Amino acid sequence: MPWVLRLSVDHGNDFVAYDEKALADSSVTPGAMSWRLASSSVFDVECRQALTHFSSLFAECRNLGQSFGPVVVTQILVTAMNALRGLAAGASHGADREAALRLAARYAEYTGWMTQEAGDEKAALWWTDRAVALADAGGDTEFAAYTLVRRADVALYRMDGRATVEYARIAEERSHSSRIRGLAAQRRAQGHALLGEDAACFRALDRAAALMTQASRGAGADPSAAGAEPVIGSMHLAGLADFVTGWCLHDLGRTAEAVGRLEGSLDAVPTRARRARARYAARLALALAEAGELKPACAVVEAVTSSVSVVDSATIRADLQRLGRRLNRWPRDPDARLAAGRIAEALHVTDG
Repeated sequence: MPWVLRLSVDHGNDFVAYDEKALADSSVTPGAMSWRLASSSVFDVECRQALTHFSSLFAECRNLGQSFGPVVVTQILVTAMNALRGLAAGASHGADREAALRLAARYAEYTGWMTQEAGDEKAALWWTDRAVALADAGGDTEFAAYTLVRRADVALYRMDGRATVEYARIAEERSHSSRIRGLAAQRRAQGHALLGEDAACFRALDRAAALMTQASRGAGADPSAAGAEPVIGSMHLAGLADFVTGWCLHDLGRTAEAVGRLEGSLDAVPTRARRARARYAARLALALAEAGELKPACAVVEAVTSSVSVVDSATIRADLQRLGRRLNRWPRDPDARLAAGRIAEALHVTDG
């Protein structure tokens, strides 16, 4: 039985469940069941209590995104985001309205990441634009700069080094937030690495390290506390700086150094962060294979392939495809054949 949910702020929300047998018969009214929820005003205390719950829900959605694929998480994100839009529209206090819109922007941005993970770049950019509009309406002047970092992410996975550098450069110049500027500098370094620009890459990495240190010193509030703004950027990659540096070294062709950076940091990623661990491990396995360390590379493959079909990540699949092509260069090596077979099966299951 198909379900149709129409989400709106001004006209209420409509739900219709269609009877498939009725849909096949044009003489029968297709709507088996429907209801409508009209929008309503919200008292200040109720709005603030709701925002606390929606903030907790957002943190849980990010945790779910580490264990399940985008098709599961996105459905929750979109409906919760629209509820926040409705909450903002009905709020009687301006500060509550802006807080609801800022949180809705975070939901929209994360929806963009989930759609990117699903392999839909167009949808990812659409949701990124929605995030900017919501943040602007909520009085957040910094968030637009962060969405440029997200655009740099999309360009990076498209292997467009020049666009990655340009989006990150603008984000770094426009933002006053040390964390956002640090994240932008990391992306800028990755773009320079794609272009083979060693010196510019290392300058950006040094700048990113200084900015992220400054951001960590200035972060006084507990991000899990009630009313605290959600952490911008990755919250599951504990060794983010090492990951980015290892990524850059790999793309610069300095694979042995990349392995050294990546190998010691994988254990720092929590086991519950399945998506982050698989993403990290895929890049490590690729660096190991390209450094000629075939056996360790094949050992890492199993950890990636056991997760990729569950978290359904287009970004991880891209690294696995590159790794599979690399392993196929050793057709007589039994470990390489087994690992390449696991990769092929994992990619087939995910595509299916």
